[in-house]
Amino acid sequence: MSFNKFWMRVAACGVSLALVAPTITAQQQAQQKTVLLAKNETSDNAVEETNKAKPLVVSVLPNYYNQTDGIPLAEIVRRAFETNGDIKIARLEVERAKARLQQARLRANPTLEVEQSSGRLVGSGGEGELSVGASLPLDVYNQRQRRIDVAQAEITLREAEVAARQRELAGQIFANYAEALAALREVQVLEDLLELDLQTTRFVQIRVNEGETAPLELNLLQTEVERLRARRQLAEGRLQAALSKLKFYAGVPFEESLKLREDITTARFLNIPATLETSLEVAVRNRPEIRVAELEQQLASAGLRLVRAQAKPYITAYTRYTQGRSVVDLPTGAFPQRDRGLTFGVAIGIPVFNKNQGAKAEAEIAIRQAQERRAFAEQVIRSEVVAAFQRIAAANRALATLEQGVLPRSQQNIVTIQKVYEIGELKITDLIAEQRRLLDAKRDLTETLTERYRANADLFNALGITLEN
Repeated sequence: MSFNKFWMRVAACGVSLALVAPTITAQQQAQQKTVLLAKNETSDNAVEETNKAKPLVVSVLPNYYNQTDGIPLAEIVRRAFETNGDIKIARLEVERAKARLQQARLRANPTLEVEQSSGRLVGSGGEGELSVGASLPLDVYNQRQRRIDVAQAEITLREAEVAARQRELAGQIFANYAEALAALREVQVLEDLLELDLQTTRFVQIRVNEGETAPLELNLLQTEVERLRARRQLAEGRLQAALSKLKFYAGVPFEESLKLREDITTARFLNIPATLETSLEVAVRNRPEIRVAELEQQLASAGLRLVRAQAKPYITAYTRYTQGRSVVDLPTGAFPQRDRGLTFGVAIGIPVFNKNQGAKAEAEIAIRQAQERRAFAEQVIRSEVVAAFQRIAAANRALATLEQGVLPRSQQNIVTIQKVYEIGELKITDLIAEQRRLLDAKRDLTETLTERYRANADLFNALGITLEN
């Protein structure tokens, strides 16, 4: 209640007192005015204290945010690495590569040959031969070790691919986490403005009841209140959707709750280098794409060595035991005779036509391909790191402008317009317009904070480091 209007009411009270009891002295009237003033001030203070003690808006933030019970980002990423189906498939590729290494260590199996010949079917019943032989391919030119080298290189490559997929998954989680933090802050901003409008609505309602303000002003303010409620509901929906995605990544059932532990103003990524040059060195050293390209080159080189070894003459050692029987006809009669023999030898395959020409060319192309992939990966990584640094710098500049030059003035304008409105010098539309400008400024601040967080997340992901580092 304004000072002038209060004295108008006091004057009205004084006139009624004079009409009813004209014998009251001026001193007594002054005492009564003092009592009325004290009562009004006490009543206004009581209302103000009540408003402070009991907020008019029931906040929904405790349903989604708790600094103690909330789940940290590192825990979400850890659970995602354990439960994500794509990561599980990549780990099974590692197991398959280990199985191939086990197979590469094995030596070739020997071959057993048994042969029996008989002369009974051709009229020589006493003649026949039994032959038993065995052959064993030999690993010459270090072929077995070449196979082992290829299998070991493939295991290392598959493990690096797991790390690359984990980095991609972490980037997706960072993006959804930023959406959740942005929606959480928007809900908080809308609740603060809604609380302010509801308090103003109470004040305007009293003035309307007393006939000091037109009902249209109350209707305009109530419309603004409902508009803020609708926007808060939309922001809460976006927050719920972002948290649902985080539940999916973390393997949390959808019926269970997931609360955030930090907000967009306090969320930070640690271990980020301060300079661009250091960041580029860290990224090239840690990014799994670089590691994958290097391992692909090593795998292709090992494959080329194996192909060259297999293109050389291959040797098979064999042995054979032969036992034959025959009948020798002499004038004195027929005498059976048995012959036994043991044979040793080697069979040499001569690569005259097939020298693995196509396999050699393919391996050489794979080496060049891996080299090109590494060079391209370095260019992409440098571009990502530089772009992230530029975005962080721009966000910091915009944040300083908003926090120092926009928000303080906008909030002071609200306070000033409220006071001027209370004395009846401005319309409620002026107050609503300024509150909308304050809301826009706070949304700009939320957008800037979100962009800064996303830029830091992209830089963190581009560096190839983990939250545990």
